[in-house]
Amino acid sequence: MRIQLLTTCFAAVLATTAQIPFVKGKAIDDKLTEMGMGADSVSLTFTASKAATASRADLEVAFGDVVITETRGWLESAYVKFAPYPGATSYHVYLKGGQYGNAYTLLDEPLVRNYGSYGRADAVGLRPATDYQFRVVPLDVEGNEISSAASETSAVSVEPYNREGFAHFNYNSGVGAYLDDGTLKPGAVVVYVTASTAKSVTAKLSSGTFTGLQAILSAYEKGNVTHPLAVRVIGCLSAEDMDRLGSSAEGIQLKGRSNSTPLNITFEGIGDDATLKNMGMLIRNAQSVEVRNIGILYCLDDGLSFDTDNLHCWAHHVDIFYGRNKGGDQAKGDGSLDVKGNSQYVTFSYCHFWDSGKSSLCGMKSETGPNYITYHHNWFDHSDSRHPRVRTMTVHAYNNYYDGVAKYGAGATTGSSIFMDRNYFRNTNKPMLISLQGTDTKMGTDLKDAPSFSGEDGGMIKAFGNVFAEKSSSFRYATYQQNAVEFDAYEVSTPEEAVPATVVSKQGNSTYNNFDTNPQLMYVYTADAAADVPARVTGWTGAGRMAHGDFQWTFDNAKEDRNYAVIDELSAAVKNYRSSLLGIFGAEPEQTDTTGQGGTTDPIEGVIFCTFDKSGQPSTTFFTVNGNGSNSKGTATVDGQTLTTCLKMESSTSIRFTLTQPMTMTLYFGDTETASIKINGRKIVGTSSTYTEQLPAAEYELTKDKSVNLFAIKLVPEA
Repeated sequence: MRIQLLTTCFAAVLATTAQIPFVKGKAIDDKLTEMGMGADSVSLTFTASKAATASRADLEVAFGDVVITETRGWLESAYVKFAPYPGATSYHVYLKGGQYGNAYTLLDEPLVRNYGSYGRADAVGLRPATDYQFRVVPLDVEGNEISSAASETSAVSVEPYNREGFAHFNYNSGVGAYLDDGTLKPGAVVVYVTASTAKSVTAKLSSGTFTGLQAILSAYEKGNVTHPLAVRVIGCLSAEDMDRLGSSAEGIQLKGRSNSTPLNITFEGIGDDATLKNMGMLIRNAQSVEVRNIGILYCLDDGLSFDTDNLHCWAHHVDIFYGRNKGGDQAKGDGSLDVKGNSQYVTFSYCHFWDSGKSSLCGMKSETGPNYITYHHNWFDHSDSRHPRVRTMTVHAYNNYYDGVAKYGAGATTGSSIFMDRNYFRNTNKPMLISLQGTDTKMGTDLKDAPSFSGEDGGMIKAFGNVFAEKSSSFRYATYQQNAVEFDAYEVSTPEEAVPATVVSKQGNSTYNNFDTNPQLMYVYTADAAADVPARVTGWTGAGRMAHGDFQWTFDNAKEDRNYAVIDELSAAVKNYRSSLLGIFGAEPEQTDTTGQGGTTDPIEGVIFCTFDKSGQPSTTFFTVNGNGSNSKGTATVDGQTLTTCLKMESSTSIRFTLTQPMTMTLYFGDTETASIKINGRKIVGTSSTYTEQLPAAEYELTKDKSVNLFAIKLVPEA
């Protein structure tokens, strides 16, 4: 029997007006008949979200004793969802087709997860093919397969990732841990990470065995690890779950000794709900690093920062949400996705920016090149500015969707060259800017540096085939052909047309370097017509995580197209996000996150004592700290011990933690200081250098009241 599902997404159990109980064996047919739905073929229609309806396809699901509720292929991956089988304690899930041929191959245990009302298994690292099939087999209490209850799915198709862009230009060995055919590189080590295992996960690498996620990544910093590495994140991984943070400013750090040696690391999410929370990622001195299919929520500073001397790196299908509110132009966090510090041959594709304030800074002032960067098929969803904002670098931006951009689209400064190629601008008043000329000089007061978004020498923009839709009365875009001095871009009639050397920026006399017309410098690519970009970017294999992820939000265009303030409701939803993952079948269950901050709610045992190093890094990951440290602010005496390093309480300083039981907190300031701080915005002033208060179970944030120095925090469980 087959059920034809007319939808793209079949939610947890059966999201219909009539729900079918999950029963075994032939009782499925009986139950359908009882409900008047017929046993031969049934059409079910579901309520779909905005993201789900972006692309529709009929899904065929084969039934056996285990009820398969959905199966589908995506990009070099596929998944199956199934209803709980009565009495089963776990499941084996097999896959055949593609590189596995006709023989079923058992998936790794961590890929088979429990979401309570349904189970789900994802297969990744698949070579594109049309014949993949899953087999789901329940296990009894003794771990034996109940073969008679096994179910197989119908065949699904798996598509390739789009590997166009500078990251793959003249680089045929595959960026990250995967080959260009989608399969793992020979000798690759695979690490599965959940909130419960981030501290204990181990990896045996060529230079030794390492425990803890950051410790595993840090093993590559000496340049002597030869194994490719695939880090597979399952569920929500928060800063509080980590063994430590490689970067106190950003969070997880991927760093090589230099970019001359490939790291061959892929950092990827599994399924549609893999997220990093309360942290982002810093990539430095890295060759061959890939970040894919993951969400970043409430990061410390930047979501993804390709900071220094990176080479052949690729970030794609990433959802980037609000970061920490630091006030001013960082109310939505700092940069969402930045690339700088002489990074070369980098591609950002199919990323979804959710109301970002400053989407992407590209370049600083010290780059020496060749700094070639690609942005393609990204969804700038009601984000504000920097799409990208380019200094010194050479950028190809094609087929991006500018969806209700409040401030400006792309900006060229400091001698940069940008080819704006067949992008779609919906209600974007200032799609392209060159510093200190054209529309930039008529900006008004809606940007920090008005009337200029930069104040630096100009760069140069070449434009072809872009679409400007839903233009308002304040839309501004001037071509060189319209005004040879006050222009925003040089418009060409074909992509192959070069920009004459006589076309220069008003400030700095910058010219366009015509990289895109030189086959020795430019990759081969196939661009969509700009009119097709919204459907492509918002479709099934479009921007963001698989199926657009488990976080859903619908923007009110009438209100949010021109709004560049924080959306309070969206901010609260981002802060309070938690995964619905219960655990991996056959393993200990994940602790349910009831705090909204990621991580677990394990009972706290014993005293928690935290000090700070001279950079402000806490001695325990129980606390998430954003701030600066010092070793020249005096001393503090704590239980007879003299401490010499502290955290400076400044306007940007934040200490966040969650208590799952009542505790007594003592704060230790400098011996010559008077305790002063804000606890969740409430001002506290002590009578000495210490302050003690009983705290109930709740979320807490410590911030500045006065300029003092915090040397230590002690938390003692109440009896």
